[in-house]
Amino acid sequence: MTRAAKSVLYFAYYLIALSAVLVAVPNVMLETFGMPATSEVWIRVVGVTVFCLGAYYIVAARTEFLPLIRLTVPVRVIVCGSFAAFVALGWAAPQLVLFGLVDLAGAVWTQVALREG
Repeated sequence: MTRAAKSVLYFAYYLIALSAVLVAVPNVMLETFGMPATSEVWIRVVGVTVFCLGAYYIVAARTEFLPLIRLTVPVRVIVCGSFAAFVALGWAAPQLVLFGLVDLAGAVWTQVALREG
């Protein structure tokens, strides 16, 4: 497995773990990051969506599907920028940027690995 594929695979594992928390015990994570607890289903919907992304990333990594591996780089940069914009607009708590920074770090890791071949 190439280094780029491994970077996407490890990021996928992070997504799967995050999705499990979002679905099973979302308020533990929300409160840990200083965000208000919720009883609404939206956070669990996000968890299922994150799980689906993680599953796609696992398949892309294991099959070395370069078009998707390459696409993860700008998409994860967009996630970080979007989360930062949500905070700047007052739509979200500043802690949301932490999750965007994880995406940005993963994007940089994958981009470096792609350049190294």
